[in-house]
Amino acid sequence: MDKFKKILLQQRQEIIDNAEATVTSMLSQAENYPDPTDRASMETDRSFNLRLRERERHLLKKIDLALDRITNGTFGICENCQEEISLARLEARPVSTLCISCKTAQEEMEKVRGD
Repeated sequence: MDKFKKILLQQRQEIIDNAEATVTSMLSQAENYPDPTDRASMETDRSFNLRLRERERHLLKKIDLALDRITNGTFGICENCQEEISLARLEARPVSTLCISCKTAQEEMEKVRGD
């Protein structure tokens, strides 16, 4: 558990650092672009960075929930079938809440429903 806690805390800090760097960058950028192409390029970059930070914000919530599961002793237990999530899966995606079988079944259901 200590290994996963360390990984999750490191990922959490990286996300926070990225968010701070994005805010600092956006505040320091000159807003006066006389060339429309330059302005469009800057807006595209800004939009892309904001989308990345939004995805990271969602991941941050998952990281916090995983840290809570470590604390309460439910980390590594599938929320669906209550079986252990494989070590390989947790190493690849420490925020996993479903074992590979349940996740595969969930994705198949999503395909059928068109989600």
